[in-house]
Amino acid sequence: MTKAAQSHDRTGLGAALGAYVIWGFLPLYLILVKSVPAFEFVGWRIIWTLPLCLLIVAFRKQGTEIRVALRNRKVLTLLLLSATLIAVNWVVYVWAIQNGQVYAASLGYYINPLVNVLLGTLLLGERLTRPQWLAVALAGVGVSLLLAGALTTLWISLTLALSFGTYGLIRKQVPVGSLPGLTIESAILLLPALGVAWYYAGLPAGSAFAQDIGLSLAIMLGGALTAFPLLLFAIAARKLPYSTLGFIQFLAPSIVFILGLTVFGEDLKPVQAACFACIWGAAAIFVWDLWSRSRTPAAS
Repeated sequence: MTKAAQSHDRTGLGAALGAYVIWGFLPLYLILVKSVPAFEFVGWRIIWTLPLCLLIVAFRKQGTEIRVALRNRKVLTLLLLSATLIAVNWVVYVWAIQNGQVYAASLGYYINPLVNVLLGTLLLGERLTRPQWLAVALAGVGVSLLLAGALTTLWISLTLALSFGTYGLIRKQVPVGSLPGLTIESAILLLPALGVAWYYAGLPAGSAFAQDIGLSLAIMLGGALTAFPLLLFAIAARKLPYSTLGFIQFLAPSIVFILGLTVFGEDLKPVQAACFACIWGAAAIFVWDLWSRSRTPAAS
């Protein structure tokens, strides 16, 4: 591996770790806004993400990149699709957390890395080593254990896994930078988000944003907690093999899994403990293989 490639991978690795740690602890933030209906919260989340993106675009002087992307019909079509996928992902995830389905949400992101590996090998031509295939098999066993005991909430897990896996695949291939791409996605979703906010404002309970200063500030914080991890993820998706990115993603659902035990008071079943052991065993094998292969050229 060349020094340029190693730097490329280190940047992607740092971005991936940052994104997944933020997403892992996101349920703690969602406690602050648990009184806000999932659809309304996602609407406000989009509304407050766009201004933040535009400010960063102005600071980094990336307006030209956005204008070039907007003139490209193929890029716009792909970003329309990715925006739709991430919106579906957000709504289902927030609804799941608000309705006490923390493990179902966690399972979705345990399945997601396997989706990434499948997409990476079938569509992107990525190849895995034998230890990495062993890790995939072990992770598959762990996920299967959970699937057997979670059939009633399987739709939540599969929706999260497939929507985010496909979103990442699109963002990896679309020829636009991470920030300009997120800005355009947010702009695409702005009108539906405003419509959702307007609808809830017309209900007898009124808009959640106008009820309490503390709650309003917490809703506004959702913009930053949406923009920053997605920016980091988009950077990581472009710099890392998609299969590698998938295995790093086990970090986020593992944090959510632990929060389900410690904060949300969900009971740990033996099958969940076995899954947890398989997942982290698989992640350890995968990381060891990446580390050993990155060290080999340096020794030669």
